[in-house]
Amino acid sequence: QVQLVESGGGLVQAGGSLRLSCAASGRTSGGLTLGWFRQAPGKEREFVAGITRSGDSTDYSDSVKGRFTTSRDNAKNTAYLQMNSLKPEDTAVYYCAQRRAPFPPLTSLAALYDYWGQGTQVTVSS
Repeated sequence: QVQLVESGGGLVQAGGSLRLSCAASGRTSGGLTLGWFRQAPGKEREFVAGITRSGDSTDYSDSVKGRFTTSRDNAKNTAYLQMNSLKPEDTAVYYCAQRRAPFPPLTSLAALYDYWGQGTQVTVSS
């Protein structure tokens, strides 16, 4: 099994930045396809960003493209989501998730992810 722990959330004013971390542990941790999702109260969980096992390719939702960047350090079993130019509508609980299957290398479908962290709250004030 893989255990994921998100950290780095908090309160920030609009236009500010936050960096989320996703630390993985377990027998199969590290090197797995990873996705970032977020969920606001009363809203469905939505895809934010994804990164392949090797980190050679990334994908972003249109709402965050150009503002967010995801990366990973497999040697440290840690992934990151750098969030810049934050907007109030970015307020949500952010989750990292991993999936075992290598194909497709990137997917925005939450149902295809096998392991999930507990989430970290990001609040952006106006």
